[in-house]
Amino acid sequence: MSTAARQLTATSADGSRVHVEVYGPQDAPAVVLAHGWTCSTEFWRAQIGELSADHRVVVYDQRGHGRSPRAARAGHSTDALADDLEAVLAATLAPGERAVLGGHSMGGMTMMAAAGRPGFREHAAAVLLCSTGASRLLAESVVVPIRAGRLRTRLTRTVLGARAPLGPVTAVSKRILQYATMGPGSAADRVAECARIVHACPRATRVAWSHVLAELDLEAGVRELRVPTAVIVGTADRLTPPVHARALAAALPDSLGLTELTGVGHMSPVEAPEAVSARLLELVDTYVRAENKEAAV
Repeated sequence: MSTAARQLTATSADGSRVHVEVYGPQDAPAVVLAHGWTCSTEFWRAQIGELSADHRVVVYDQRGHGRSPRAARAGHSTDALADDLEAVLAATLAPGERAVLGGHSMGGMTMMAAAGRPGFREHAAAVLLCSTGASRLLAESVVVPIRAGRLRTRLTRTVLGARAPLGPVTAVSKRILQYATMGPGSAADRVAECARIVHACPRATRVAWSHVLAELDLEAGVRELRVPTAVIVGTADRLTPPVHARALAAALPDSLGLTELTGVGHMSPVEAPEAVSARLLELVDTYVRAENKEAAV
């Protein structure tokens, strides 16, 4: 990742501090990226490298992840995620400035949670939802390879909410992580990258957010997402299978359709960085650059 990042701290509604990094020219069109559960700003390494030459790329650590301190017990909720995103937008964008917002997994859920917020509506020109869902995450997950039903849902809850430490990254742990979160053909270096990021997540943070995700219901937020929104999912995604993405694409008020990436798992921005970056660039060209040109006329 470039050493040219400008680092700052955004303060959320409950006083929580959010670590933010900004890459690229200050006067360039902006892209704001929110990572998923157990990840960090490092997750967007490829997108930062691809976009930051001529875009302003804003990434931040969700509370408790990376360099953002863990919140109090009451601070783990989708409302808190929305508060944090609003704080990041206010800290990095000028009043009225519009940007493309991209969210992976829990980051996409952050977009849904914030969709009705004034700060979101002020700044969101378009949205990209990557490998995410609005509800029924445990029921639809296929991490546990048995028939759908109560038993699978219960076992999935146990697996994803496990309190055991992940420990060091080993050959075995990489195979487990690849099975659960990545496509079978994922390159070894990308598996290793994801393992390093996920294993760095504090156990308390991982467990606390697993409880929030287990009870997730953001269907109302999907209906509030009234900006042009594109959806991407991997066909081999076990955590948020394509059934979620198809439902999102059908329910969004201003849907730009669904892109299904063959053989890609849950970690789409790392597994298929070119496809994700290309979609972000398309959204910038269509909804930020074009809007800026119209405003200048």
